[in-house]
Amino acid sequence: MTPTPVRIAATDAPGQPERTPELDALYCDFESELLVPLWTEIGDLMPTQPHSKALPHTWRWRNLLPLAQRAGDLVPVGRGGERRAIALANPGLGGQPYVTPTLWAAIQYLGPREDAPVHRHTQHAFRFVVEGEGVWTVVDGDPVAMRRGDFLLTPGWHFHGHHNQSDAPMAWLDGLDIPFAHYTESTFFEFGPDEVEDRGTPHLSRSERLWAHPGLSPVSATGTPTPSSPIAAYRWEHTDRALNDQLALEEEGHPGVLEPGHAAVRFTNPTTGGDVMPTIRAEFHRMRRGVTTAARREVGSSVYQVFEGSGTVRVGESEWMVTHGDLFVVPSWQPFTLATDDGVDLFRFSDTPLFDRLHQSRIHVEGIRK
Repeated sequence: MTPTPVRIAATDAPGQPERTPELDALYCDFESELLVPLWTEIGDLMPTQPHSKALPHTWRWRNLLPLAQRAGDLVPVGRGGERRAIALANPGLGGQPYVTPTLWAAIQYLGPREDAPVHRHTQHAFRFVVEGEGVWTVVDGDPVAMRRGDFLLTPGWHFHGHHNQSDAPMAWLDGLDIPFAHYTESTFFEFGPDEVEDRGTPHLSRSERLWAHPGLSPVSATGTPTPSSPIAAYRWEHTDRALNDQLALEEEGHPGVLEPGHAAVRFTNPTTGGDVMPTIRAEFHRMRRGVTTAARREVGSSVYQVFEGSGTVRVGESEWMVTHGDLFVVPSWQPFTLATDDGVDLFRFSDTPLFDRLHQSRIHVEGIRK
């Protein structure tokens, strides 16, 4: 196959050499050898600050859920499509099914008594349940209940399927690092059984019984770090209590909140103390009524889902009012603020661990915190 020649934009811009027939001939020879001189590209290759192709955008839960329900009536779950998952496509990414250049987000919908077949893949995945219950996700044979407010992990290369044991449908948020894995050309995928084999419905999974005791780890596994957290589900009751306690301590005059009236927790891997997965960070934020956050810029992208409450979000030059179930994206280095109405609870996931490991993380907080 003949390689496609590169095209060099020879211009009369400041700092560029004077256009001459000899220079044009040199550029033509560069192109024929698939060479590009740095001096014509440096502004695009090395901008003064990050410029993400992703755009700020919001998706409304009141629109997403009915569409997922219609898909439930029309689209079967089984081999081939594997999942009834509807990806959020960022309007700045050329129609790709990516919410940011590194993150994938989708609404997954499972009807009454339906199964989603078992498979595994190298991409890391999680689920966040904004409403409903009745589905169990089975991760390497361990049935894990999915209930409102729960944050559930499916680390890369773990077999997993889902089964709905109820007479009602259920929808939830899926998050994965599909774009990043695709870019690095490192993806593998493997089918498992067509049906979920362990159809148990325990209140707590085996992984929770072993690992999900605050501040306690099994001695049998202590000292053996795992790349992803061994906890299959972080339960809402623990998240809710931690956020309430932060705000209560603030009222008593003790430090602990992220900023006044703004409590936040990060889900962590008990074997390392770090993020739950190598490529994804997950947090939960709670802001009191009338709080306005300081404008914040971060290297890397984030996706938020409103769990409860409402507020006004500003990302770059875009502004929206958001409420229960709504999702919005904050691209890299875009300033982000949120002003609450009666208070708001937010689930957040981001690609920050990638930049931490590359030593490229940067955060800038502007203005006066309120």
